[in-house]
Amino acid sequence: MSQYYDMGDQTRWNPSNGASRLFMSQVSIYQAELGRPSGIGPMQADECQIDPLVFEVFVDALLAWHRKTTHAVMTALSEGFVATVLVLAERAGIDVTWQPAGFAEVGGLKDVQVPTAPDSSEGAGEAALQQTSRELGRFMAA
Repeated sequence: MSQYYDMGDQTRWNPSNGASRLFMSQVSIYQAELGRPSGIGPMQADECQIDPLVFEVFVDALLAWHRKTTHAVMTALSEGFVATVLVLAERAGIDVTWQPAGFAEVGGLKDVQVPTAPDSSEGAGEAALQQTSRELGRFMAA
């Protein structure tokens, strides 16, 4: 059995029920964390619709949140979800907003790792996330 994530009449992802159930649980978590809807509709009869306009705003907010997270555990916990969302965004033709290096968001850092990990290049982290997303996309049937 599988489920369908559609935008209009095109399927963007067709995961197994288990992968879909886990993903939808994470969608709920990140909607609450970000305080905004994802654009990913409810699963009904093994199908859900994704609103591309709402989803694009969610993707940008998720990447901004991920960028400002310096807590190693939070970063590790979120990377798989973020990579999966990036695959869906790419399949939807969404131009992902990667903020320039040195971008400072209003509100500053919230969750900081103590002790802090050695600084790594932001560009290297983004490149690694993009590579993970590309690799993951090979395993996400459309």
